[in-house]
Amino acid sequence: MTQYSRDQIRGIILDALGAIAPEVDPSKILPDRPIRDQADIDSFDFLNFIIRLHETFEIDIPEKDYSELLTLNSAIDYLARRAPRTANLRRGDSTSSYLVSPRSKRLM
Repeated sequence: MTQYSRDQIRGIILDALGAIAPEVDPSKILPDRPIRDQADIDSFDFLNFIIRLHETFEIDIPEKDYSELLTLNSAIDYLARRAPRTANLRRGDSTSSYLVSPRSKRLM
């Protein structure tokens, strides 16, 4: 088992965001600005975004930690600490699908 790379985590985050806000161009998400502001999503959509991350990484994300998921960089840092193994992906998922963003068609 290996750890998730920061690029894999970034790809997973952007895929989760794209599922919640498909009109968002992931290449336009700045790493240190609030995701909610950039994607123009409300608190309900942000909660759905967190739920997607919870389901994908199979980790609990307590409400007290939501503030650590506000920017792309802070979310990557948080998930890198909390989701240490790629083997924890849900059955049927593969890490290779997160190396290339299907929306941007480029190596992450």
